[in-house]
Amino acid sequence: MSDPEKRKKFDQYGKDWQHAEEFEKQKQYQQQSSGTRGTRSSGAQSGSDFSDFFESMFGSSTGSGRQAKYRGEDYNAEIHLNLIDAFETHQQTLTVNGKKIRITIPAGIENGQIIKIPGHGGPGINGGPNGDLYIEFSISNHSILKRLGNNLYANIDLDIYKAVLGGEITIDTLNGQVKLKVKPETQNGSRIKLKGKGFPVYKNEGQFGDLLVTFSIRIPTNLTDQQKELFKQLAKT
Repeated sequence: MSDPEKRKKFDQYGKDWQHAEEFEKQKQYQQQSSGTRGTRSSGAQSGSDFSDFFESMFGSSTGSGRQAKYRGEDYNAEIHLNLIDAFETHQQTLTVNGKKIRITIPAGIENGQIIKIPGHGGPGINGGPNGDLYIEFSISNHSILKRLGNNLYANIDLDIYKAVLGGEITIDTLNGQVKLKVKPETQNGSRIKLKGKGFPVYKNEGQFGDLLVTFSIRIPTNLTDQQKELFKQLAKT
């Protein structure tokens, strides 16, 4: 109880301090509604009022001697993935409360997406249900490929000779290399789309976005005198 605010609640409400917020809301409601009926309208609630409130909220102890059951606390965790990890369905093992749990991460998980693992939060009190575990995913981009939704984007350098004459190049994707035909007279900044070569659609097996490739024409440097002369002759034509 190093937190002063939590310590204050514990001193006031005892073992039920974690539910003090719900009690305070109920107390305010009772005060507002009782003002017109001539009942208690001010002052602190007694300890019995606090117990009565939790009996109504959580089914507290009855004549049979049963104790109140409280739901456990929810836990939050963060998992960091790279783009290749998020491309394929895979499993990871986490340790929560000293127990190892194995989760399946579906292909196509989004950056910032949160999934809930029921019952893997804090333990319940007096036999109450466990809380839940919420996992948020942080996914970094690839060095070449950038993701936007289910589509992937790549900027590919193209030498001036292939841009003018056309030809074939090989590019890397997340599931292998692909040969790509370059049309003659390809312009700088032109874009082509490779359908179905993008990112898998979350929980839709066999469905993929597209890969969009933008060409950046690379101007040659350190030309020899002979090469420069050839360009001069080409310019004259």
